[in-house]
Amino acid sequence: MREVYLDNAATTKIDDRVLEAMLPFLKEDFGNPTSLHGWGEKAKTAIEEARVSVAALIGAEPREIIFTSSGSEANSLAIKGSIKPLLRIGNHVITSTIEHFSVLHAIKALEKEGTIEVTYLPVDSFGMINVEDLVKAIRSETILISVMSANSEVGTIQSVDEIAKIANENKILFHTDAVAAAGIIPVNVDSGIDLLSLSASQFYGPKGAGALYVRSGVRIQPQIEGGIQESGKRGGTENVPAIVGLGKAASLAVEEMDDRNYRMESLRDRLITGLRSSIDDLTLNGHPTKRLPGNVHVRIEYIEGESMLIFLNMRGIAAASGSACTSRALKASHVMTALGIPREKVHGSLLFSLSKETTRDDVDYVIEVLPPIVARLREMSPMTPANDEIIGEVRK
Repeated sequence: MREVYLDNAATTKIDDRVLEAMLPFLKEDFGNPTSLHGWGEKAKTAIEEARVSVAALIGAEPREIIFTSSGSEANSLAIKGSIKPLLRIGNHVITSTIEHFSVLHAIKALEKEGTIEVTYLPVDSFGMINVEDLVKAIRSETILISVMSANSEVGTIQSVDEIAKIANENKILFHTDAVAAAGIIPVNVDSGIDLLSLSASQFYGPKGAGALYVRSGVRIQPQIEGGIQESGKRGGTENVPAIVGLGKAASLAVEEMDDRNYRMESLRDRLITGLRSSIDDLTLNGHPTKRLPGNVHVRIEYIEGESMLIFLNMRGIAAASGSACTSRALKASHVMTALGIPREKVHGSLLFSLSKETTRDDVDYVIEVLPPIVARLREMSPMTPANDEIIGEVRK
C-alpha cells in the first residue's frame, strides 16, 4: 500500500544529514559538556557551534540563544521567566485567543494565581489579529505581549514586524512563539522581537530539541534550577545529540529554505485546487495568502474529521484534524472556534501539512482518495441534508 505522510505540523522526518551529525555524540563523543577533559570539551564545542547556527537562522547573536527540551519549554520559560522580573513595574499581559497551549496555559496559570491580568485579543475569520485591537488593549501597566508568528493548525502568518514595532514604541516586552515559522519561513529578530521560541522537529531536526532567543539585556528567571548550564538560565545536563541536530537543521534551513518553500507552495496550491474542484461544500480555513507554505487546512461539511482520518489512514495517508496537542482529545479546536466557526462545523476539519519530501504524486494520491471517502461518509451521515430529510420523514 502507498504511504503518504502529510502530518508534518506534528513533526517532520529527521534529515539524514542531521542524523549523521548527531550520531558521534550518541556514541564515541558522549562526554558531559561541563566536564574538564577532552570528551567534555568536544561536547561543549559542539553545543557552541550549534548555538552559532541557530542564532544565524533568526538573525541573533549566539549568546542570546538558550537551548531547551522543546518549543513548549521555550514558551513556558519566555512567559514565566520574563514576567516575574517585570512585576515591579506592571502586571498586564496581552496575548491572542489562538496561541499554542504552552503559551495559553502558562499565562492562565499566572492569571489564576492573581499574579497578572490578561487581555486575550480576538482574531478575524482568517485567524489574523487586528493591530488596532492590540493598540487599544495596551495599558500603562502592560509588561508583555505574546503573539505567535504563525499558526500551525490553520497556517495563518501574523504581522509580527508590525506587532513588534508597536511593542517597542510602548516599551513593552514582545515574545513570539515561532515554532511553526522558524526554519520554515524567514524570521529575523531585528524587527524588534525580544523573545522567540523555536523547535527542531518542525524543520527536519530531532524531537526534544528547542531554543529560546532572549535579546541581550532582557532578564529571564530560570524555571529549571540547579545548574550553571545555559549561562545559569536553564539548569540540567544538555542533550548534546539533540542540540547538535538542531544546529545542523538550522544551518540546512538557511541554505535551502527558498527552494523548499518554492516546491511546497506549488504542491500546497495544487492540493487546495484539486480538493476544491472534486469535493462540494469544502472551505479553506486560515488566510488565503498569508499562509505557511505547506499548510492545507480544509473544512468539509456534514461529516467528522476523525472519520475521514480513519479512512485516510486505511489508504496509507497520514493527516490530522487539528494541532498535534489536541488531535487525540476529540474536542473542538480552540483555534477554529476563535475564528468564529460553529462547533458542529469545526469537527469536519482536516489538516494536510506538507514537507520538503512531499511529491506531486503524493498530492495527486490524496486528491484521488479523499473524494470517494467523503462521498461514502456523507451517505451514512445524518448531518447530510438529504439524509436529514429522510430521517425527519421517518420520525413523522
